[in-house]
Amino acid sequence: MPSLLYKSLTDYNYPRFSTQFLNVSDASPPSSPPPNRNLSCRITSQSMSCSSETPFPTLRTVTIPYYELKDKDADLSLKIEEGFGPNGLGILSITDVPEFPSLRRNLLCLSSRLAALPEDVKKELEDPQSRYNFGWSHGKEQLESGKPDLLKGSFYANPLIDVPTNDTYLIQRYPSYCGANIWPLAALPELEVAFKALGKLIFDVGLMVAYHCDQYVSRGMKMQKDEGLEEILLRSRCHKGRLLYYFPAQLSNHEENGDSMSSWCGWHTDHGSLTGLTCAMFKRNDVEISCPDSAAGLYIRTRSGEIVKATFGENEIAYQIGETTEILSQGYLCATPHGVRAPKGKEASVVDRSTFALFMQPDWYVNRRWDEKLNFLFNCRDEKLKFSEDVYIHKEVFNAEVLLFQLIPSNDSLTFGEYSEMLLDKYYHKKT
Repeated sequence: MPSLLYKSLTDYNYPRFSTQFLNVSDASPPSSPPPNRNLSCRITSQSMSCSSETPFPTLRTVTIPYYELKDKDADLSLKIEEGFGPNGLGILSITDVPEFPSLRRNLLCLSSRLAALPEDVKKELEDPQSRYNFGWSHGKEQLESGKPDLLKGSFYANPLIDVPTNDTYLIQRYPSYCGANIWPLAALPELEVAFKALGKLIFDVGLMVAYHCDQYVSRGMKMQKDEGLEEILLRSRCHKGRLLYYFPAQLSNHEENGDSMSSWCGWHTDHGSLTGLTCAMFKRNDVEISCPDSAAGLYIRTRSGEIVKATFGENEIAYQIGETTEILSQGYLCATPHGVRAPKGKEASVVDRSTFALFMQPDWYVNRRWDEKLNFLFNCRDEKLKFSEDVYIHKEVFNAEVLLFQLIPSNDSLTFGEYSEMLLDKYYHKKT
């Protein structure tokens, strides 16, 4: 596969950046979506042979074969609309991606070894300045209840760029994106190689997904060449990978969390552009097993308010739309709230879970650059998001969800970095 990262980095100095302003209320509304026939036809009636059952329908994600995805002449608009459009689940998956199964396994198998490192070693991998958004994080993020999340540990890094910037001001202003990666070079050197390899692959495939998203959106709204999702992701330096390890529990009832559908990961909507996901790996005593509870997994709240369980294959890469893309696409591509339910019952005891997500996002900020080839100074603007009361963004109706829109004046605009910092204030300690 040709390297898309090389293109994105070597072309970075060219003057193709523009201000991303959007006022959705002033734009023409998307055409009426088709009836929700695609959603209903994918409902399955699986037999629940494991330890608990879900009263909610189980839906298979829309799938696109890799050979079709990489064909720029292929018309994938129907599948893009079915997965990401107003009637979709906000998720689709890519099948038959070369090398993905081995790269997934290589990284996920390292999560338990990382979590088992001595506490003093993991302490060295923490980065409080970024609010633990680089390196190791455990017990720093708040659950819906407001309690620290001790159920899982996370390792964050940018799989494409180790040092996004050396600008001191930017590092202080946007520490969760502008900081440098922290790798356990002595304690677990193979982690860096495996993390970057899987993250790079998911990014490259994500760019292909973004290209076809742009083709779909461009049929309904006017787009400049540099305003599409693919270009936004190519020029960004703040993509973030997250390796997650869910610790095994002796008693896996998780009843104390109340809402069992978010007992492993609380209800939320991704605020970035596009999120790439792997299917989870489950182990008991270091031996890989299938999920011990068929009711466990990813749950999504649809636009109609229905809660469904979404499934995709072990060797597929799933992609979810984030809020930023919903804003910039004027609602042609839609983000959905989702959470992760933990397995329950005796069979789920002493079972751990590993997974990986790559959050693909706009650049936090672009400052002035000197283009030697064109020999002139030009201004690169911030990636702006303009909010309107009409935008269906971050309005989950669950009790624990704080409506971020209460903090954003109507018709005001923020850079993506500013928007992210406001969200991080919600889940972590506010910066002082």
